[in-house]
Amino acid sequence: MILCGGKFAFRTIQLLAYEKFLYAIGIGKGNDIIVDALEKETEENKMPFKSFPNKKSMSEMKDWIFSIQPDYVFSISFPFLIPEDILAYGNHKFINFHPAPLPQYRGVMPIFEVLKNQESQTAICAHFMNAEFDEGDIIFNDPINIEEGDTYGKLTVKLSHRLSNVVLNVANMIQFGSKIPSIPQDEEKAYFYEKPQYSDTYIKWKRMSANEINALVNACNPWNIGADTTLMGEQLKIIKSNVLPMSHDNSVPGKILKINEESIIVACADNQQLEIEIICSDEGILKIKDWKTKEKLIGIIFN
Repeated sequence: MILCGGKFAFRTIQLLAYEKFLYAIGIGKGNDIIVDALEKETEENKMPFKSFPNKKSMSEMKDWIFSIQPDYVFSISFPFLIPEDILAYGNHKFINFHPAPLPQYRGVMPIFEVLKNQESQTAICAHFMNAEFDEGDIIFNDPINIEEGDTYGKLTVKLSHRLSNVVLNVANMIQFGSKIPSIPQDEEKAYFYEKPQYSDTYIKWKRMSANEINALVNACNPWNIGADTTLMGEQLKIIKSNVLPMSHDNSVPGKILKINEESIIVACADNQQLEIEIICSDEGILKIKDWKTKEKLIGIIFN
């Protein structure tokens, strides 16, 4: 059985169904379109389906799982903690697939964190579930390279593709093995990231390097539209940027140094320059060439 949180799991669901592993689907907090699509698909395939739209509805999960009697329960971005009385269905019967290496990247949005922290690799971590988020024994971490220019959206798609193969490998492992090896997580390396707040997505021009700002922009695209900033009292989001291989002679961080046809150039705290190509303003999502007020911005400072 699959417990999921939305479309991130769809490719995996399709593959498991094709390989005749899938028996039932539960979804938590999904939007109406996704829930309706999954429910229709399960009806056509005569497969048990259950929606858990909120924490209160989780009270129905125990009876549902115990009545269905799945061999294993796979969790993919399921938004709610599974209580101990449900996990008691079977020892090592619940396996979560976390889209980042554990124990270093526990939490609800690890894709944002690995990009923001400029990691060169992330992973799909398969681990047994216990009564705490992301703390169960690790089956394996399957590494995935982060390429230059990867955004939150691009990396999510990449992880979703890899996830389907990782989950299928675990399903085959279960089918042909009597016991799945695992190891406890190293708590000395553990860190839990809370869901990002506005302060996490806001650019701190006075202390962030060009690479840090660029990484934040990529980490916020598209889920937050872009990285947040302020210019002349207007709230903006930077959607696409690049680090330029040149210094700016220690200008004030955040100062707009130059305006080109396709971009604006901004000074950063490490004496490097950031090129901004796409923003979101009160006018909408704009390429810099279409930003009507840009010509007045030379010397103005982001804050």
